[in-house]
Order: sequence, then structure tokens, then C-alpha cells
Amino acid sequence: MTEHLTTAMIFAAGRGERMRPLTDTCPKPLLEAGGKPLIVWQIERLAQAGIGTIVINHAWLGARIEAALGDGSRWGVRIAYSAEDDALETAGGIAQALRLIERDRGPTVFVAVSGDVFCEFDYRALAPHAARMAALAEPAMRLVMVPNPPFHPAGDFALGADGALSLAGSGGERLTFGNIGLYDTRMFRDLAPGTRRALTPYYRTAIEAGRASGERYDGPWENVGTPEQLSELDRRLRAAR
Repeated sequence: MTEHLTTAMIFAAGRGERMRPLTDTCPKPLLEAGGKPLIVWQIERLAQAGIGTIVINHAWLGARIEAALGDGSRWGVRIAYSAEDDALETAGGIAQALRLIERDRGPTVFVAVSGDVFCEFDYRALAPHAARMAALAEPAMRLVMVPNPPFHPAGDFALGADGALSLAGSGGERLTFGNIGLYDTRMFRDLAPGTRRALTPYYRTAIEAGRASGERYDGPWENVGTPEQLSELDRRLRAAR
């Protein structure tokens, strides 16, 4: 495996139902905040972290995503696209894009992020963990956790002081998964391309097996789900200029 973090995947296949009517004619990741498409904010931060290959999956209005972003050269990265006839969800999207992520290098640890998340997370912080995960005999994952937002007060998993994630909450503070994770392609080898499957079962399996770690991120983070959230994020970003 590679010894540092060089590859990312951005999930951009969703229909964005809660964003309608905006997403009737524009794929959700191309909706703008602060004068820039949501997905471009992520591409820029990944590029700043030295990640050279970004795989983007798409389904709804995917041709518009490819036309808008091109080959990635304007950001100094290489963008490859994984087209899906119907959105395959997150795990299914990874399995479909596996050959683009691995690029004939064999098992690869990569970072994945949702295309509709805005954050200022420094992806360079994940590189040492990617190297550690690559050396493990069994595939593991690492999730970036954020303080619970108003729409999700109960959180997802508990993060212990040792960085271990647990399901029950007795091992630490319950936080919300920030839709940023480090994954190992070995985890998805048995999932046939074209299969529709979420990542949720993979989280639970890895946590129960003791192969899931996490870290808390307290910086700007927004899971942009509604036109109102998009408008408020746009206002904040423009005011910060």
C-alpha cells in the first residue's frame, strides 16, 4: 500500500431531494455558497493537502459535474469520474469506483467526503493515520467527528479519549460523523460493482471489531441539506470576506 495519503473520493451522486427546486436543474454539489460551488471548496482543500487524485461519483445530472470541473488541472489535481445510472449510495459508490481509486496499485487507504459538506478541515492531519492503517493486517477506518448539530442532537458514535469509536456511548462523548472518513479499499473487495449499499453496516462492523478510530474536529462545518442552510452559509462566507 501507499505510505501516505494521495487519493480522495467525493460523493456527488445524490439527487438532493430536500434542495428542490434548486436541484431540479443543478446537481447539489454545484450549488454555490460564497461565490463557489460546494464541491470546489472541498477540491481546493484536498489539493492543499497534497492529494493528487480525486475520484468523483455522479448520477443525477452527472454530465454537468464533469463539464464544470473538467480534469481537475486548474486545481493541480487529477479528477476521475465514476458514473452511476442510479445512485448506489456510499458503499456501493466506492465499490463501483474501486479501480479508479486503486489505479492498479493494489489496496489503498483513501479519504472520502460528501460533496455537499462545507468545512475547513485540514486533510493533512489524516496522513499519519493513513500510513498506520495501510500497515494493518485487516482493513480499518477512521472517522472525523463533529459536535452534534441542532438537527442531530443524539450524535452517531462515542469517541473515547484513546480515539476508539464505540456504539453504545459509554466509552466517551457522543458526536456526529462529519461525513469525512479514511477507508481501506480491502473493505469493499467483496461488494460487486453496481450493488446499492450504504456505509452504515460497515461502520458498525468496524466499530464492533475494534477497527474504527476517530478524531474530533471543532472548526467550521456544515452539512448543507436545505435551501435555507445554503442561503445562511452563503451569507456567512460573503460576510467573512
